[in-house]
Order: sequence, then structure tokens, then C-alpha cells
Amino acid sequence: MRDVSFADTAIEWFDHNARDLPWREPGVGAWAILVSEVMLQQTPVVRVLPAWRGWLDRWPDPTALAADSPAEAIRMWNRLGYPRRALRLHECATVLTERYDGKVPTGLDELLALPGIGTYTARAVAAFAYGQRHPVVDTNVRRFVARAVDGAADAGPATRPADLVATAALLPAEPARAARASAAFMELGAVVCVARTPRCGMCPVAGRCAWRAAGRPAPTGPTRRPQRYAGTDRQVRGLLLAVLREATGPVPQQRLDVVWGDDLQRRRALASLIEDGLVEPVASDGTPPTGYTLAGQG
Repeated sequence: MRDVSFADTAIEWFDHNARDLPWREPGVGAWAILVSEVMLQQTPVVRVLPAWRGWLDRWPDPTALAADSPAEAIRMWNRLGYPRRALRLHECATVLTERYDGKVPTGLDELLALPGIGTYTARAVAAFAYGQRHPVVDTNVRRFVARAVDGAADAGPATRPADLVATAALLPAEPARAARASAAFMELGAVVCVARTPRCGMCPVAGRCAWRAAGRPAPTGPTRRPQRYAGTDRQVRGLLLAVLREATGPVPQQRLDVVWGDDLQRRRALASLIEDGLVEPVASDGTPPTGYTLAGQG
């Protein structure tokens, strides 16, 4: 088992350098933490902050969200990106209300069984909301551990069981302190051990970093290019959803047709929104749709 003083060093740094984020404040409940973790997936903190506050102001607990429509969740999500997350949060709130009396369960298996809650989010909630000892492994943690412990420039494109094992080996035995270490590893990966320009001079474990000791070798695999947005189906989906979010009733096809000039791409984007359960066609008895609404708008 690896030396846990690695975690002690990271925790000490975290105690003095962690960003002041509202979901880290004492007394913040499990629901608020769960919402933050879902919103933070593939989305920068600066964009999540106002969305998280607005969401919790409107739906401070799962019961409040479950009582509202899926359409309102999609509308409230606004332009945060990857809007299926809004639907998953609504489904999650419904299950929490029906099965757990509006409370977020403490058990990892129960968390993993919730709609839209995967390996990372379940462990993050268990650790950060309930102080449990679980390896919380996102892209930032994987990169930090790969560099500092294994001497690799990165950890590959996807989380593997080995990543959970490697991170768990670094955690202190005491659950609350292990949860603190998980937060520290994540913060170091997010603001110090970043992908392109790591700030090794600011890193508390730089003197023990295997990657730095090896001369900071370059990645051996293919370089991941940033995903473009302009002109993609994602952009068209966002433009269509923006129109539907602003409408109080069905939006006619003609209104959507002016959103994007490429007819084939626009129809493909609309079909994908319907397939994802975000949009519903309005039709009568098998006739062609006369318009479209957000899912669950009624």
C-alpha cells in the first residue's frame, strides 16, 4: 500500500488553497452536492455557479423538483449544455421522492441505482456529502494520480477499474479524512496539475512526483483535440431548444425551420432531441406533427 503521507500533503495544501465554492460550505446538504456534481460534468465552474444557485433557489430539495414538470427542468437548465442532465436530475428527484421520502440515500449501491447517477457521481456524493471513504475519480484526479504516482503524462481516455484502485490506495483509512483527500486530489488536478500547462511550481507534491522526476515525458497516445462547437449538431440542438424554452405552447414547424438553414442537419438535430426525450411532437391521431414542445410540458 502506498504511503498515505501523500494524501496528508495534499490535504494540507487544500486546507489553505481550495477555491471558495458554495457546495463546499459546511452544512450544505446531499441534494445540493448531488446537483453540483451533475452540473459540473463537462462544464466549467464559472458557468455552473449561477445555474446551481438558481436551481437550488427554485428546487431546494428533490420533492420540490419532482412536483414540477420535466419541461421546467429543461427550461431552467438554460444553456448549461448537455441538457439530458436536466431530465436525469428530474428523474432522480422523482425516485428520491417516491422511494426515499425526498432524501438522498447514504449507501453507495443505492446511489448507483439512481437515474443518471454513475460511478463518479455516486462516489462523489458519498464522500463529499456523507464523509465516506471512496475513491472519487474524475478526469482531473486520473491525470493527477497518473503523473504523480505512475509517472505517466496522462491516464488515457476513460476511467478504468485500475484508476479506482490506484486512487483508493492513496486514501487515509479514516473515512472523513479520506473524503478530504479526495477533494484535495480533485482540486490539484483542476487548478495545478492541469492538462496542457501544469503548474508544477505550485504543486505540494512536486518533490515526489514521478512524472516530474522522469523529466515530464510527453503523452504516448494520440492527442485529444478540443471538440468544436460551431456548425455541429450540438449547436443546432441548442438553438432549437432555445426557441422551445421560450415558448409557452407548441412551436410550429415553420418557426423551427428558420433557426438553421441546413434542412437535413436541422431535422437530424430535432430528431435527436425527440429521441433523447427532451422534445415531444404535437400531433393528432397519427397525423404529421403540427408543432413541438419541451418534454412533459403538456
